[in-house]
Amino acid sequence: MRTVKHSPKHSLHHPSLKPATRLNFRLERWHRRVLYLLLGLLLISGLLWLWAHYFLTGVNDFGTIMSPLEHWSMQLHGAIVFPFSFIVGSLLLQHMRRAHKAGANRVSGWSMVALLSILALTGYGLYYLASEESRPWWSLIHWLLGCSLPILICLHILLGRRTVAFAKQATNHD
Repeated sequence: MRTVKHSPKHSLHHPSLKPATRLNFRLERWHRRVLYLLLGLLLISGLLWLWAHYFLTGVNDFGTIMSPLEHWSMQLHGAIVFPFSFIVGSLLLQHMRRAHKAGANRVSGWSMVALLSILALTGYGLYYLASEESRPWWSLIHWLLGCSLPILICLHILLGRRTVAFAKQATNHD
């Protein structure tokens, strides 16, 4: 039986790299910038929607009047989700798969996958499934989890940097 030898370029443990370097799963600068820009735009558009929905409504003879900002912020939010989903999907091969195989940041990483999945499901539910009675609950879950996403991302980054720092420290003491 013939064994297939993988090229070092595609190996998780490249032989020429120091152990601390192998644990570095940091995204490239352009990838981080695009991800953070889109995440920031999602957060801003979501917060604008919350502000417009709860604080900028009016009442007239026919009932409650929706602010135009509510509609525009929701459209912007929905439009930004598409490139954000693409960028998150691009993390699967180089960042998530390699980090998972190395056992790095599994809890915070899988927590982010779960949170993003629930956000996608509640966003879909708000658009396609929610009735007038259930819409406030779908919305509450969606915006509470959406507001917690930046916190979880910051925690994930800090834990990753701490892991790399510990690995570098251990390498320097050897």
